[in-house]
Amino acid sequence: MISRSIICKAFAAASLLYSTGVLGQAHNLSKKYEKPDDPLVVAKLAQWQDLKFGLFMHWGTYSEWGVVESWSICPEDEGWTQRKGPHSDTYNNYLKAYEGLQTTFNPVKFNPEKWVKAANEAGMKYVVFTTKHHDGFNMFDTKQSDYKITDKKTPFSSNPRANVTKEIFNAFRKENFMIGAYFSKPDWHSKDYWWPYFPPKDRNVNYDPVKYPERWEAFKKFTYNQIEELMTGYGKVDILWLDGGWVRPKATIDTAVDWQRGIKFNQDIDMPKIAAMARQHQPGLMVVDRTVAGQYENYTTPEQEVPEKPLSYPWESCITMGNSWSYVPGDKYKSAHDVIDLLVKIVSRGGNLLMNIGPGPDGDWDPVAYDRLKSIGEWMKINGEGIYNSRAVAPYSNGNVFYTKSKDKKVAYAYVLPEGEQGDNVTINVEGMGKPKQVLLMGGKQKVQWKVVADGIVVSNYKALYQKAGLKEAAGFKIIYK
Repeated sequence: MISRSIICKAFAAASLLYSTGVLGQAHNLSKKYEKPDDPLVVAKLAQWQDLKFGLFMHWGTYSEWGVVESWSICPEDEGWTQRKGPHSDTYNNYLKAYEGLQTTFNPVKFNPEKWVKAANEAGMKYVVFTTKHHDGFNMFDTKQSDYKITDKKTPFSSNPRANVTKEIFNAFRKENFMIGAYFSKPDWHSKDYWWPYFPPKDRNVNYDPVKYPERWEAFKKFTYNQIEELMTGYGKVDILWLDGGWVRPKATIDTAVDWQRGIKFNQDIDMPKIAAMARQHQPGLMVVDRTVAGQYENYTTPEQEVPEKPLSYPWESCITMGNSWSYVPGDKYKSAHDVIDLLVKIVSRGGNLLMNIGPGPDGDWDPVAYDRLKSIGEWMKINGEGIYNSRAVAPYSNGNVFYTKSKDKKVAYAYVLPEGEQGDNVTINVEGMGKPKQVLLMGGKQKVQWKVVADGIVVSNYKALYQKAGLKEAAGFKIIYK
């Protein structure tokens, strides 16, 4: 992902965001949003906003060591870039060993259909997969580099499913998931980004593109060609999810953001040309050029964070199920309870939740992830009606009660999160919805005792309803209006 502790100060100063409690990388929101004018993109955005819950997967050779994705080869003095293991004594030794992981990467348990089944049952509706992270290792059969999973140096290349990006996209598309291609704009393996003539100093390009224009042009062509491969050889793609926001035109740098102040050079890769090409091949494609506000950031992506209030534009919180984006042995996974609470809060504020699970070096998830998804799915089967195709409605929440509404404004939903001791009475206060005629508990057969009061609706037998319905997670009430 784009950044970590170096931008925590920016978040601490901003009252907009609510932390999920996950330490590590955070991600600032762009200050401006430019609504797309392509009607196909506008329509796709509306469809995407209906989906609400997606699967993110960070996967690469770094899973063999169980370390942070890519960042351990970045020569920045941060806690989360620290090198670990027997090769960590010097940078060059570590980099050589890290890149040598290509020769041992053999995820023989890779079975995307197993992931699709679990994600589908959990109620997820779209997927975003890391086709290439910052380290430059390609999880697809690019023709621009031999640093890839399908190269003969990689043991898994002999497997008929070696082109894992294609296999993942095909498997999820078959089950009607929207497909998102994560692609890192920086490439730390490319000699045209980290030129071997100079040592890398940080995450940025290690030479001045203005001083060496031919080399930068070669990198721009390389990037363009790789994205075109993804847009032409991998079926229908709905989202081009571009990470590495330091690769950007100098004019777009926001000096109020810590990590952007470290960008010394103009790293313009010509997004207008890339986006035009991508949409020629994939009409209606949503482009998400993270943190680079403008016409190529079709929705924003707060990272490991949930906005405290609704935003006036499309957004998605990308959050890890464990503590790490990449696979780490023994990682601590969020409970199903915590994920459900996150989903409810995010959807009540008009956003989507993109939940990350990192596959391991054997090609499978930790069994805990499957268990969590199963439990989430059980809740979604009962309560998903007020999640999918919903929109935010004021006042969005009151205490531990969170609201959504149907797009036709005839139905509202109130989710009561089981936080602390809850009494018999629950007040539901949804604005601008008219006069209520019926209140139902989703998943419960018992009659809801309710009445209209000055500040909304009071359900007076909440405790009995919750217990008799055998609920364990957030209770969902459906309010039908006249």
